[in-house]
Amino acid sequence: MMPEAKLFAGGPSLKERLRERMESLGALSVMTGQVFSRAVRPPYDWAGLIFHTESLGVRSLPIALLTATFAGLVISLQFGYFLARFGVQYTVGRVVILTLFRELAPVLTALTVGARIGSGIAAELGSMTVTEQVDAIRALGADPLRKLVVPRVFACLIVLPVLTVFSDVVGLVAGALVVKSQYGISLDQFSQGALDAVLMGDFVSGVIKGAVFGLIIGLVGCFKGLAVEGGTEGVGRATTQTVAITSVTVCLADFFITKITLYF
Repeated sequence: MMPEAKLFAGGPSLKERLRERMESLGALSVMTGQVFSRAVRPPYDWAGLIFHTESLGVRSLPIALLTATFAGLVISLQFGYFLARFGVQYTVGRVVILTLFRELAPVLTALTVGARIGSGIAAELGSMTVTEQVDAIRALGADPLRKLVVPRVFACLIVLPVLTVFSDVVGLVAGALVVKSQYGISLDQFSQGALDAVLMGDFVSGVIKGAVFGLIIGLVGCFKGLAVEGGTEGVGRATTQTVAITSVTVCLADFFITKITLYF
């Protein structure tokens, strides 16, 4: 076909794109099962798990805390302003802590930190794939999933809930400081209202969300990285697709987890 004909030729049909998406979903499901089956059987790569937990978690802590700080500031200002209209601004602590614990802390942490972690994993594994390092691991008789994927997935599974807890604390402190300066609500009044409203289920709900989001981010990043085709351009596409897929999937999973844990 001439270049001009290719230029005006139509792309894949909707049926073909749908089939590709279903095939990718099936391959991801198979990889997920393989990852967990390898994770429960020795030998365990504790050194790799510790390394990736440090590289993915500790280095992501500043952006997670910065996001949580501004989230706490903004929601405290907003809720304090609207509650002041009804003369109940002293209840702002209850609203802030419930919003942070159940929703904003886990979701914002997953969307900001997860984008960094997921794209980084996809780029790293994608580069190894296009330079045939993954094939070399297979040729040496090692298992790429056990060596490359399992430590990264379980590091994400550990990192996201921990970062969510840190975000809870930092966001709450930032919210307490801003309502004290803007609305004259003392820290004791803010904290007492927050502690009266929050239940253990509210805290656990956010931690569960963080764990699920971490699992999603790790699996999608590894899957896209190992499925790279087309050289360096394929690596770029994989990182972009990882960010888009994880963002949409996190929001979708958030709805269902909220529905399940709403009455905990």
